Amino acid sequence: MGMETFTIYGKLGFEHVLDPAGYDHVLFLIALAIPFTYRQWRPVVWLATLFTIAHCLSLALAAFGWVEVDSAWVEFLIPVTILLTAGFNLWILRQDWDSSRALKWHLMATSIFGLIHGFGFSNYFSMLMSGEEEKTSPLLGFALGIEGAQLVVLAVVLLLSYFLLDKLRLPRKPYIALVSLAILVLSGVLAVNAFPL
Repeated sequence: MGMETFTIYGKLGFEHVLDPAGYDHVLFLIALAIPFTYRQWRPVVWLATLFTIAHCLSLALAAFGWVEVDSAWVEFLIPVTILLTAGFNLWILRQDWDSSRALKWHLMATSIFGLIHGFGFSNYFSMLMSGEEEKTSPLLGFALGIEGAQLVVLAVVLLLSYFLLDKLRLPRKPYIALVSLAILVLSGVLAVNAFPL
């Protein structure tokens, strides 16, 4: 029963991230990965790992009722994190930062933003778990499903960047700037629409 539950919730976590109706999380992952080439996959793995640890922490805290957050503010803050990530991409292009300095800021921001996204995941998870008492196995499955979907998205972004930059020889900085600007505008609209007051 435990393994079956784990698998079911793993599938739900995977599908939740890739659900077209909730594309905000995918937007964040694109904004996170777009500054990196496929040769820089290690920093992307570090960012994904930190993000996963952070959102699993806040997801667990909320799922077990140890922390309560206002879901309306969480739904507003999620597009704000996307906007800030895309804006940071544009900022470092303008400042011409070296990759190690930019990565340090990416790591710090990703850790904080991961907590916010975890609280967002917890809203959906709590709805799924309504009336259920045993939460550990479903929570682990759900978190693993989320992580699997994230890795798929990040791999697609890196492969697409490889094709566009290495094969089609598109200029790197305009490519990053254009994608980041599009995400910034879209996340700005999402943030305005989600503002809770």
